[in-house]
Amino acid sequence: MKRTKDYLLLFLKGMGMGSADIIPGVSGGTIALITGIYEELLCAIRSLNATALRSLRARKWRAFWQYIHGSFLLTLSLGISTSILTTVNLLCYILTQYPIQTGSFFLGLILVSSITVYQQVKKFTYSILFISFIGAIVAYTITCATPIQTPEASWFIFVAGAVAVCAMILPGISGSFILLILGKYTLMLAVLKDLQWRLLSVFMLGGITGLLSFSRLLTWLLRRYHDSTIALLAGFMLGSVPKIWPWKQLLKPLSSEGLGGALVGANISPVQFRVIYQQDPLILQALLWMGVGCLLVLTMDKLTPSRQLPHYFS
Repeated sequence: MKRTKDYLLLFLKGMGMGSADIIPGVSGGTIALITGIYEELLCAIRSLNATALRSLRARKWRAFWQYIHGSFLLTLSLGISTSILTTVNLLCYILTQYPIQTGSFFLGLILVSSITVYQQVKKFTYSILFISFIGAIVAYTITCATPIQTPEASWFIFVAGAVAVCAMILPGISGSFILLILGKYTLMLAVLKDLQWRLLSVFMLGGITGLLSFSRLLTWLLRRYHDSTIALLAGFMLGSVPKIWPWKQLLKPLSSEGLGGALVGANISPVQFRVIYQQDPLILQALLWMGVGCLLVLTMDKLTPSRQLPHYFS
């Protein structure tokens, strides 16, 4: 039985996931993984199946709510929704006005997070390390992809929602960046800000469809090949690190790309940044914010009592 403090902490974890999902290059799945709720989240999503539907049709409300882990999903969803609806403008401002500090914060966050995730692997072997390496290569390849021009028809918004939401629950692969690659990030950000319910509903329907299907695969992999799957997810996280490198030579002016523009560009060194832009690369501030990101992960790791598989995971 969860206490009020547990639900408040879960709500805050949801807010962290929502904030991360808005930013291209950062994954809500990463936040779920490092806060110890990733496997529980997959289990809860997997429970939205035919058995749950039968309980609902039979009006067995209590059995239905318990079966789908309703309190967990509701609290987490409220946190994610609250974050997305209330912090989108703030995150736009921070990322466009303070890209070096923001990138440094997430760099520290993800680097230390990958270490804590690797700690969940019970036994390291050469095959486990190879799988992790493959995960890093896949994530790096995806995050280096060039944005493309795509149609704005409802069917493509549905597909984009399905693919992006699947990516959102994968640590290291940002659903927002997938939208950026598909050429729909700016559109969906405008849809969210203006609450254009028709397009938002199509996107959400696609997201739900993709999420219910993909979560089953991930749950099966974690049940059958736990260490290999965890190593793969940690590899995804490491492979995404170049995308959030703080110093970049932007391909276009930041104002023309909005939030996504802060993470679209070639990685350069702080020295090159100083030469190209004639600006202070803010190395000390970058190190400070990287340290804050590391400290936040270590604090969350300390507050999370256990990352054992939930009893209903089998």
